[in-house]
Amino acid sequence: MKVIMTGGGTGGHIYPAIAIADKIRRRHPEAEILFVGTQRGMEKDLVPKNGYPIRFITVSGFHRKKLWKNAQTVRDLMKGLKEAKGILEEFRPDFVVGTGGYVCGPVVRTADKMGIPCYIHEQNAFPGMTNKMLEKHVKKVFLSFEEAGKYFKQPEKHVVTGNPIRRSFLVANADDCRRKLSIGESDFVVLCFGGSLGAGKINEVMMEAIHTFNGVAGLRLYFSTGKRYYDDVCRRIKESEPHLADNIQVMPYIENMNDYLNACDVVISRAGALTISEITACGKASILIPSPNVTGNHQYFNAKVIADKGGAILMEEKNLTADGLVDAVLKVKNNPRYLNRMSEASAAMGCIDGADIIYENLKIQ
Repeated sequence: MKVIMTGGGTGGHIYPAIAIADKIRRRHPEAEILFVGTQRGMEKDLVPKNGYPIRFITVSGFHRKKLWKNAQTVRDLMKGLKEAKGILEEFRPDFVVGTGGYVCGPVVRTADKMGIPCYIHEQNAFPGMTNKMLEKHVKKVFLSFEEAGKYFKQPEKHVVTGNPIRRSFLVANADDCRRKLSIGESDFVVLCFGGSLGAGKINEVMMEAIHTFNGVAGLRLYFSTGKRYYDDVCRRIKESEPHLADNIQVMPYIENMNDYLNACDVVISRAGALTISEITACGKASILIPSPNVTGNHQYFNAKVIADKGGAILMEEKNLTADGLVDAVLKVKNNPRYLNRMSEASAAMGCIDGADIIYENLKIQ
């Protein structure tokens, strides 16, 4: 059996593809799985790191404001279609699974024209443009959020699966993770990160909030800045807070996110679909700060789904302040019943079998 997985740009598109590929590999160790992405996306590093080969095509996104730049986008698309056809003809997959990002367009469209069965997975409550355009080219549309279905046109193709989660998040035990990270049983643990690339606004506010959290007994803060922000954040923290206590740890990136997420009490983060899926699969309370700089404001819709069910506190970036963030953290920390209600609501929304549902719907013989 041969399978092509395609999706790229950010971890939110790539990790679900890896989770699906891992599921197929566990059930069919003999399967040949090839990823198709772009040289500019995170997939060029993440996919090989997770043990899969990857090929690259040329593709770029459409510019909604600088329309004159779309001439190059069209040239890239034509080149990408030709490159996708070459890969498909050479590899000859039994089916193709797309998980979002511009790279899916040429691969799925070309595969469909060649008579190869295709499937797509939409992670967000508000779908991306590429997946909406690809609906007519696929056999099934897998949805993380039922609410996303209203933005598509062929409901007979829709299957609500949740977001495929990497196995490492599902098999971890909170107590084991705390011991692994040397966290005390009674410590209240705050995990803050701004997505796979970091988030400037969250970093700015957290640098102020650190003054309040620094040295607080029984509270631990793990703060991931994103690699591109790390040196500047550390320099600025040192200037304003020369003596940072041991309860604060600032990191550029968290590789073993499954350990930290299972060990924490509350998460402060953006509201990317994969992030939310991992948070809810682990049953964690969260303070979600949607990025306003994404297509269709889809992170706001993702966060609202969780907040409306009581699993998260939704804070829009335009209203975000250090005082407001500190108040939200302390509200959760100082009210165990409130924390428990949030955790239970989060867990109730968590889907731990997304990859299983997708696998069953691929009808692999």
